[in-house]
Amino acid sequence: MNILVQDFLHHSARWFPDKVALVCGGNRLTYAQLENAANHFAYQLQNLGIARGDRVAIHLANSVEAVVGIFAVLKAGALFVMVNRNIKTDKLTFILNNCRASALITDARAIDNGVGGTLLEKVSSLSHLVFVGGKLRDPFAVHPRCHSFFFCAEDTQLTPPTNGAIDLDLACLIYTSGTTGEAKGVMCDHSNVVFVTRSIVQSLRNTADDTVLSVLPLAFSYGLYQLLATVFTGGRLVLEESFAFPAVIMQKLAQEQVTGFAGVPTIYSMLLGLDWRGQDLSRLRYLTNAAAGLPVEQVKRLRRLFPGVELYLMHGLTEVARTMRLPPEQVDLRPGASGIAIPGTELWLEDETGQRLGPGEVGELVVRGRHVMRGYWDDPQQTAQRFRPGPLPGERVCQTGDLFRTDDDGYFYYVSRKDDIIKCRGEKVAPREVENVLYAMPGVQDAAVVGIPDLLLGQAVKAFIVPSDARLTEPAVIAHCKARLEDFMVPQQIEFRCELPKTANGKVRRMDLR
Repeated sequence: MNILVQDFLHHSARWFPDKVALVCGGNRLTYAQLENAANHFAYQLQNLGIARGDRVAIHLANSVEAVVGIFAVLKAGALFVMVNRNIKTDKLTFILNNCRASALITDARAIDNGVGGTLLEKVSSLSHLVFVGGKLRDPFAVHPRCHSFFFCAEDTQLTPPTNGAIDLDLACLIYTSGTTGEAKGVMCDHSNVVFVTRSIVQSLRNTADDTVLSVLPLAFSYGLYQLLATVFTGGRLVLEESFAFPAVIMQKLAQEQVTGFAGVPTIYSMLLGLDWRGQDLSRLRYLTNAAAGLPVEQVKRLRRLFPGVELYLMHGLTEVARTMRLPPEQVDLRPGASGIAIPGTELWLEDETGQRLGPGEVGELVVRGRHVMRGYWDDPQQTAQRFRPGPLPGERVCQTGDLFRTDDDGYFYYVSRKDDIIKCRGEKVAPREVENVLYAMPGVQDAAVVGIPDLLLGQAVKAFIVPSDARLTEPAVIAHCKARLEDFMVPQQIEFRCELPKTANGKVRRMDLR
């Protein structure tokens, strides 16, 4: 059956027309209203000339308009390119030129600030600028290629437009966070996205009864799949623009009777610092973590704070979305484990010669499955480096660049990114191992470890720490590490900071620290 991503919404609107699908910014839209708004917008896009295969960038914060825009672009037969609203204009210009976007959906603020005009001048492929969700300060200064759209969620049902797309067509481009270099557009076809969504739903046991709270940017694949998995099952999504006010999120969990919440280590670190007394979380069924590994100490604290809640630890990368998850019943039994393959996936480890490795050996994670994406947009050289021929003729597997080891039962344990391994005194140091020790020290709120050039050592181990206790000192940190780590792993330098440089999805920008 040729199932496309936009069918998630269409089918749920047929099964649950009057059920609230989306809670966002004071708005509550039913599935019928969300479907109608997306259909209406899709027709408007087609009237502008947007056709099958066109790239339409969505430059919006988490909002009703962003959700409607995603499904509208797909219904029009195009593919969406979700871009973080806070991205700098130069990087936005690069992405739009790289994917040769035909249209950009943004907000009135971007038009008023002159961003729209700049993009129309610098992006030759950009035929249309569509702004939503607000009024312009000077409506007479609008460029002739600029159009306004106010979504319509009337009761009158519109039939979805026809577009001829099949599941091998691209559904979206998701640009990598750029922590290891220039951002690259990962090509995701409909069958890739459908597979990942189904696998996530199966892993988390999502149903139409779930209410999922998401604070993650929709431009981040982890956040995007919160939306898609919820719509796929007919659940209810409570979408917040950001995690700027943790206390508000805590209240939302109780007020909306949330059953599922997705976070990253930075978010959980702040949640652990809140006073949860008096909050009714009786409906909360599960928590998930992805993007960056959750330190063992944070896992223990979350388990103590939410003893009856299932905690799913997951690993993934944009090129495959998800690779593995640790079943909740294994979290306490296997501290530090990243998990086993998600449904429908085969994983193994290889050394530098391509030989498969056994338990206890450290090697690069290789992923085989329907969720291995199509490669990088317009970049065959980088595609060939990351995606290589698989065991069967015509298929490809993904070399992740992540180092793991396995135990005797086949559970995977994350070691490091290949590029992040520190070589100190001829020994290899995995930053995460040192970071786990730092997180176990009272007074450490956030930590990151990198290697810096050193004439004698080759690389010196340097730790960056965000303290929660102003009394924390460098000698105390060094002493703590010496008592728990081998000599060559103990940081030679400690630097205290107010915050660590991170991407929008919570990953530490180690390049900036180096």
